[in-house]
Amino acid sequence: MESVGVEGVANEVRTAFESGKTRSLAWRRSQLKALQRLLYEEEEGMFRALKEDLGKHQAEAYRDEVGILIKSVNYALENLKKWTTPRRVHIPLLAFPTRGELVPEPLGVVLVFASWNFPIGLSLEPLIGAIAAGNAIVLKPSELAPASCNFIAKSVSKYLDNMLVKVVRGGPDVGQKLLEQKWDKIFFTGSSRVARIVMAAAAKHLTPVAVELGGKSPAIFDSLGSARDRKVAVERIAGAKWVPCSGQVCIGVDYVLVEEQYAPVLIDQLKATLEKFYPRFDCLSRIINEQHFQRLSNLIKDPSVAATIIHGGSLDSETLFIEPTILLDPPLDAEIMNEEIFGPLLPIITV
Repeated sequence: MESVGVEGVANEVRTAFESGKTRSLAWRRSQLKALQRLLYEEEEGMFRALKEDLGKHQAEAYRDEVGILIKSVNYALENLKKWTTPRRVHIPLLAFPTRGELVPEPLGVVLVFASWNFPIGLSLEPLIGAIAAGNAIVLKPSELAPASCNFIAKSVSKYLDNMLVKVVRGGPDVGQKLLEQKWDKIFFTGSSRVARIVMAAAAKHLTPVAVELGGKSPAIFDSLGSARDRKVAVERIAGAKWVPCSGQVCIGVDYVLVEEQYAPVLIDQLKATLEKFYPRFDCLSRIINEQHFQRLSNLIKDPSVAATIIHGGSLDSETLFIEPTILLDPPLDAEIMNEEIFGPLLPIITV
């Protein structure tokens, strides 16, 4: 979709919404069932797209995206009637003999910006909720995951109501054009920098916004609990850091805080867990593109940071692969400790 057509798309979807078609429970159910068919019938296409964009193994693609979407759409279908049924609410005695109901109403036309690290999951997951609530949707997948973006555009137009659910492809210029339109809700997944642009544009129309962003999220490893508890904690740290998309996930562990005397125990167990989880690395995702690969490479090429690498650290620019890497006490003023890492690098900070 070219940027010149964005205004027309927004107007077309709003006109379709104002027809009242999405208020029908039958329409919502039909669209959710169509999404359900998409997930089952186009499974191989999703696996291919995620492999091409991020090198995701089929097991990872199903666990983190396809399988979650199947659960979500099934859950929505099971609960749709309950969610849309008006509920009696308490009315003060002063208003006797009136009665009151809470009636769920769709917000209107919603804009969804999806992210590249889970390019299919983060596109279709908000779509499920928006459809269940009776909204019309314009979805912009991430252009940084082109195979997934093309898959979504093709499959959504094939399975869903093209007048009320539309996919717009393009880069930042298209995103800017979309933000100039009037929406009833914006759902954004991505960086804090872009989120500020989204929220500033939404404020002009008083549009409510849901943003899902990243940050410097630490894990704290202490001396409490049994040896088994600590083993479980280490496995969860490793899983949260390296399992989803090679650390390219906003809710992953960014770094670990540990008492100095327990650091050797943590490090040994992390190394053993890595060997257990990843006897070979061909099942791990790769970095999304050369720009992000270079950014991560620069984080650990700083001599003061490189000297702190105690495990891993190998880079392959041809395949965009970075080995799961552990660092011990990198300088706190280094860039790696002052920006979200969003990759397979795990600093351990002793206290």
